This record gives sequence, C-alpha cells and structure tokens, in this order.
Amino acid sequence: MILHGNARGGASDLARHLLRDDENDHVHVLQVQGFASDEVADAFQEIQAIASGTRCKKYLFSLSLSPPESAGVSEEQFYDAIDRAEVALGLTGQPRVVVLHEKGDNRDRHAHAVWSRVNADEMKAIPLPFNRMRMKDVSRELFIQHGWEVPRGLINAHERNPLNYTFDQYQQAKRQGKDARAIKTAIQDAWALSDNRASFEHALEGRGFRLAKGDRRGFVAVDSEGEVYSVPKWVGIKTKAVRERLGKETDLPNVEHAKSKIAEQMLGKLDEHAVEVKRRNEERKAQRTLQRRAMVERQRVERADALKIINERQIAEAAVRQAKFRNGLKGIWDWMRGENKRIKAENEADAARAFERDRSEREALVSRQRQQRQWLAERQRQHSERLRQQYDHVTADREKFTGMKTASVEERRDAFKRERASRRSQPRRKRGQGQDPSI
Repeated sequence: MILHGNARGGASDLARHLLRDDENDHVHVLQVQGFASDEVADAFQEIQAIASGTRCKKYLFSLSLSPPESAGVSEEQFYDAIDRAEVALGLTGQPRVVVLHEKGDNRDRHAHAVWSRVNADEMKAIPLPFNRMRMKDVSRELFIQHGWEVPRGLINAHERNPLNYTFDQYQQAKRQGKDARAIKTAIQDAWALSDNRASFEHALEGRGFRLAKGDRRGFVAVDSEGEVYSVPKWVGIKTKAVRERLGKETDLPNVEHAKSKIAEQMLGKLDEHAVEVKRRNEERKAQRTLQRRAMVERQRVERADALKIINERQIAEAAVRQAKFRNGLKGIWDWMRGENKRIKAENEADAARAFERDRSEREALVSRQRQQRQWLAERQRQHSERLRQQYDHVTADREKFTGMKTASVEERRDAFKRERASRRSQPRRKRGQGQDPSI
C-alpha cells in the first residue's frame, strides 16, 4: 500500500478532517492509544498542550495508508502496516490515533494514523530524518509481501549498475555492502518494469545483473560479484510464469559465460578507478605541499609579530622601572637612606617575573604552532591512509575479478573437453552396419 506522511501542527483542523462524514461514506475510529481521553479531538488537544511546553511547532506526524484498488485489506493488515511504519519512523511507544475511511472512489478503504512527535518524558520533539524514503521502503515491502503489482513510483532508482559507478559511488558501495533485501528489491523491480525478455534483461543490467541459464534452476541472475540468484525464487513466482514471459532459457549464455563477461567489464572499470586513485594522490601531495608552506609562512609572521610585541613591552617596562629612581638631590637622599637599594631589588624582581612571563608566552606560541603542524601532519596522514586503503580495495577487487574471469574460461574449457571426451567414448557404428549384406 502507498504510505504518505508529513509532520504538521493544527490539531483541531486535523481532528475535524479525520472525523468528517460528509466526504466519507463511513468513518471508524480504530484506535486512540496513549491518551487520557478516548476522543480524537481531545487526544489531539492533549498533544498540543504538551507541545506548548517545547519549541516544536509540528508536533504531529500524520500518515495515510492507501492499499491498491480492490485489495480487500483487513484491519489486521492495516495494523501491521502501521506498526512497521512506526518502527521505521522511530515513533515506537508514542501515543497514536488510527482512523479508517471508506468512500466510493479508488481509495475505497484507507487508513490514517497520527502520532505525537513530542517525547513527554524528555519534553523534546522526536526527529524524523528521511521519513519519505523510509515510508517508501516500508511501502515497497508491503507490496512484495502481499503479492501486489509494485507501482513504478516505488521502483528503487538507486539500484544501479556498478559499471556506471563513479569512483566515489564505488567507495560508497564498498562501505555499505548489499543485503538480501536490496537484492530482492532490485530483481523484483526489474521484473515489475518488464514485459518480455529483452526489457527484463535491460532492467537487470541497469541494476548490475546479467540474465543467464542456470545448471538446474532455469533462469538465473548473476550479479557483479559473480553470485547467482534464481529468478523465480527471488521474484516470488513459479518457473512456469517466468517462462511464459521470457520464453525458454536454452538459448541464454550459461553462468560461466556470464561471469566471464562481468569480470571482463569490471576489470576495465577497476582500471579506471585505479587511475583515479593515483590522480587524487598526486593532487593531494601537491595540496599538502601548498598547505604546509602556507602554514609555515603564517607561523613565521605570527612569531615575528609576537616577538616584536614582547620586545616593545620589555623596553616600555624597563623605562618604567628606571623612572622609579629620582634625580638630583632627591636621588642622593634616596641613596643615603637606602631607598635606591630597595627600588633596585624591587626592579630586579619585576624584571625576573617579566622574563618568566615573556618566556612562557614564547613557549606557548611555539607549542601552539607545533600542535598546528602535528594536526596538519595527522590530517595528511589520514588522507594518505584513506587513499591507500582505496587503492587496496581496487587492487583486491581486480585480483578477484581476474580470478573469476580465469576460472570461467577454464570451466568452459573443461566443459568442452568433457563433452568431446564423452563423444569419443561412444562406440562408433561400423561402415555398412545395419545394412543388408550385398548379394
């Protein structure tokens, strides 16, 4: 079923919309859960009152669930879909309202579910990142589970052929991997998009698979890693239905041939990725050199300015200390009564403290600049390590596909030898055997 939802405010307006019987033949409140009241309007007002203690303006998440026309969805199936959506959205345990609408158009029976977005314990709104994408995933799962025809709008456009990957997309695919659900979705999407063998092969290749003839399983799809998947099993239909759409599989290439072709194409693509890694490494080296030069120049200017300030301050402070000594008769009087000796001792102590302060400032500047150099060096080391790992991934994949291509060629050669040996082992019919003896 199609799931469409959005965060919103307007509790009173939404309550009126859900309970309108002039636009619906029947309105049935299935559930009001987690509220003090059993009435929809009062429940929404309760959410609004709690949200007033936060800065959240869109304190509701409203979801509509529209099954295919004439699907005959039961209340239990609606609950199952709503529970799945609740988990995917991260709203598990939040108060919710579920209302069923029935009307005479193409949305004959559909449901609305509304959750509170406000966590009452923490008094903060629950974030809903990528909620449209998550609802699309849940919707696709429901179509597959119930055997409904998957709408084209739910076809996953991100299942792409790795031969068309850029290097960044290749790296992302390596990090994320591929789970069974994504594989099933890709094969089912290709089936939903096609109506004959040519269109099915084209849709599979667009998702990184090749159609081939299996040893015992009829039609199979071979992915870019050389894994083999039975088309009837992964689409979820009978082999007979597959043959009705695609014809017989006898004229398709076998699995070994498909693997060899995939390996050959992937080797070419991986060569491009290796060149890209080397290019990025060279660019990174040049960038590192420029960054280090710029940092050194900046540090030199900073150090010269700091030393200039320290020197000027030292001169100014020395003048202040010298000004404490009086001239003329007053100076002689200060000397006679020992005042000059006291001032001298005081100035020496001040000068020693100033010296320690200046040295601490210089050392702090040197330490800070050293940390900057270390940070830049560590950052450059991380970039270099990342590029090295990327190159290792490409190299490892290249070795894997080289092995797969070699193995496929050898398997085909061995199969040919076995077939030839089998023909030779059959007894030859002697010339004239089976004919009447000549008279």
